[in-house]
Amino acid sequence: MSTPRSLPAQQPDRAWLQKVRIAAYPLTPKNAEQIVQQAQASGVYGIEVDNDIPGRYESLWNPSEKLEAIRLVAAAAHRVNNKAFVYIAGFECISAHADSPHTLAKEHPQWLQRKLSGEPAVFDTKAAFWIAKGEEDVWVSPYAADWRKMYMERIRQIAATGIDGIYVDIPYWMTHFTGWEDSWASFDDNTVAAFRAQTGLDARKDIKLGDTADPGFRKWVEFRIQTITDFLAEILSNAVAVNPSISLIPEIYPGIEAEAPRVGADVYQLYPQVDAIAHEYEFGESEDHTAASRTPLDWFQYQIGIRSFRAFAGDKPTWILNYSWDGAAHVAPRDAMLNLAMSELMAGANFWDAKGHVMSGSNDLATRIEIFKWVAAHEDIFGVHREPTGEVGVYFSDTTRNFYPRDFVASYRGVLLLLLRNHIQFRIVTPRTVNSFDRQVLILPDVRVMSDAESNAIHRFSAHGGRVIMTGQAEAKLNDLSNAVRYPDAPERAYLKNAETDFSSPDSPWAIDFLRSLHLSDKVEVTASRNLVAHVATIGRRQFIFLANFDGLKAGEVATPRTQHDIQITLQAPPGTQLHILPFLGVESRISGKQRGGQMRFTLPSVERGAIAWIN
Repeated sequence: MSTPRSLPAQQPDRAWLQKVRIAAYPLTPKNAEQIVQQAQASGVYGIEVDNDIPGRYESLWNPSEKLEAIRLVAAAAHRVNNKAFVYIAGFECISAHADSPHTLAKEHPQWLQRKLSGEPAVFDTKAAFWIAKGEEDVWVSPYAADWRKMYMERIRQIAATGIDGIYVDIPYWMTHFTGWEDSWASFDDNTVAAFRAQTGLDARKDIKLGDTADPGFRKWVEFRIQTITDFLAEILSNAVAVNPSISLIPEIYPGIEAEAPRVGADVYQLYPQVDAIAHEYEFGESEDHTAASRTPLDWFQYQIGIRSFRAFAGDKPTWILNYSWDGAAHVAPRDAMLNLAMSELMAGANFWDAKGHVMSGSNDLATRIEIFKWVAAHEDIFGVHREPTGEVGVYFSDTTRNFYPRDFVASYRGVLLLLLRNHIQFRIVTPRTVNSFDRQVLILPDVRVMSDAESNAIHRFSAHGGRVIMTGQAEAKLNDLSNAVRYPDAPERAYLKNAETDFSSPDSPWAIDFLRSLHLSDKVEVTASRNLVAHVATIGRRQFIFLANFDGLKAGEVATPRTQHDIQITLQAPPGTQLHILPFLGVESRISGKQRGGQMRFTLPSVERGAIAWIN
């Protein structure tokens, strides 16, 4: 699963994906013009329309009316130089009348995903809020050949409408409804036969379900991930065969955690096969997961997730479909929206907020318009690819995450949290990029599984003078790295655990020693509160510092961060260089600094939610 491969460059006719300011609208045969007018009036660029063809049993068989509606909205958007993309389901299909003899489950039971016990993936309104009373909801196996043939035909028909993108919602193995979480589905005949053809194993008999030490189960995990990755690649292949400029954007909610191998949709594996990913990434410890309910630690964890997605994506864009507010009594919708937008934009993602927990609407339309207007005015910053700087690399191992998710994710987050809180710049290194990593330090946070290619790349890095730091139970292939620094007790996990109980506590002696051991010579230094995040990146030939302030936030109570004073930025620049400052939602200004040897030190004006600084 971890064989390195390069990501294809973003094609020029898909550059709009980097610039989107998204809002969503239900599409009918009669409201295409109205949708586009509303989008234009509110600064939307990249119009999502909900008009699911394969996810509704009736239109799966007869798509003509919906296809015409899609054609109309695409044409309307193009007349005003906008873009539109259409929502479709992945493996889910809803029949309107569960009591009818003509439902998918009744007419095609062989298509359904199933538990090991044989129980089919058939649900009603109790399973999810989007299933209406009286509807039948099913999840289809990607190995149901007749269904898949029809599905790909619908993809080609949708592409022929001229729509700019196809947005595929959660193409998952059914493991996310109540009672299915530990099923590791699907064990339908078609899937079992495909697994046997690939591995020679009988999935019903030859694997120890849930046992990550079992070689058969490991093959099952990898097979399930590869199946969904291949399914999306086939969608894109069919779409571009008809419309070469069309884009594919799946919506995925698992991020770097154990849910990715469980549902089978791993964003690390998917990015090379698609044009962008819309992450429905709702990180937070509260039940509603909204921005209004996030603690400062939640916000830091959210930054870690987004930075990971950006590393997986290469030069492809990352969209975040998230939810700012859903009735929090002591937080204004505007404040929650501003925190959400600021956090996503500073980390390098495209912002998409919706009303409550659906895809459309807005909790405060005036605030959304204000955000979109500001982002559009600074498209040279937010609508292009940025490259992170830093002399430290932190390794994300998808294979280790698949088989040891709890320990690996805690180690990975612990290391990144320590770096973020101390304003140490880093790059996230993956099996696809480790060959090209040429900085000073590479940290492997409890990386227990890697391929020979990965091991060889790390050995080369060490042989050329790079410092390797390994924590936890390091992969045995690296035992011969005598110069590596090792922390076998994985103290970064204790660091994370302590932050979860007392986020305001100072760094432990281990953390201080760990930071000193890095021996860094970063070209940009940021002196600021530990509750402020600083991302340093280059765009073209310009160097930017993106500042996100989470100081003073309190979940469900305080959504206005404490204003930051006397933030200092020190960087290499000739005398007389001025620093450009752009406050979040504000207006650009310039400040002068003081020369310190070959460097310049700048003291920033007060920073409220966030700001961007750069030199030309």
